[in-house]
Amino acid sequence: MDCRRKGEYDTSSNKKERGNEQVINVYGYVRVSTKEQNEGRQLVAMQELNIPDKNIYMDKLSGKNFERPMYQSMLKKMRQDDLLYIKSIDRLGRNYEEILDQWRILTKEKKIDIVVLDMPLLDTRRGKDLIGTFLSDVVLQILSFVAENERATIKQRQAEGIAVAKARGVRFGRPPKPLPEDFYKIYQKWKEGKITGVVAANACNMPVSTFLYKARAYEKSER
Repeated sequence: MDCRRKGEYDTSSNKKERGNEQVINVYGYVRVSTKEQNEGRQLVAMQELNIPDKNIYMDKLSGKNFERPMYQSMLKKMRQDDLLYIKSIDRLGRNYEEILDQWRILTKEKKIDIVVLDMPLLDTRRGKDLIGTFLSDVVLQILSFVAENERATIKQRQAEGIAVAKARGVRFGRPPKPLPEDFYKIYQKWKEGKITGVVAANACNMPVSTFLYKARAYEKSER
């Protein structure tokens, strides 16, 4: 399938001149927020478009900003008239202002076409007249706002969930290591000035800062 400015887009990775027609590079961008999240649905969508694997860029990072290594690498590689597919606008990012800024960089500065698969109105190959551009801008702003609002809601729910769990006595993080059996004897020697904090910490097999923290905690528990 040839990718040309006046026809279908080719998914081959090389841009070539064929007479007066220019073959366009096609890219896909995939993002999930954490390493545990499944990117399968997005990858399948890109593969169904026959985008070469080497042209599919994926980050496993939050969408709060665009400081993502694979996105930045893709941005440097893309050239004018190339085509970028994303599954949905929140895969591009979740910061309202930064999404709009990146969209401007891609479409206005680098002059790249973008297709948002889940929102057919966001297809810069179509509707390049005034009305089409206006509609795309309105849809983009609404979806960008929704993406950031969802991110804020998720963060608020997480914070509320953590607060409720703490109120119920749930403890987060790794459980503390038990104190050495002879901690009290070592502590007493240190307290009486018979040994230094460094010697006491080494005897307890812990950093000096940890020993001092444990010592203060022990003193509070004995009050």
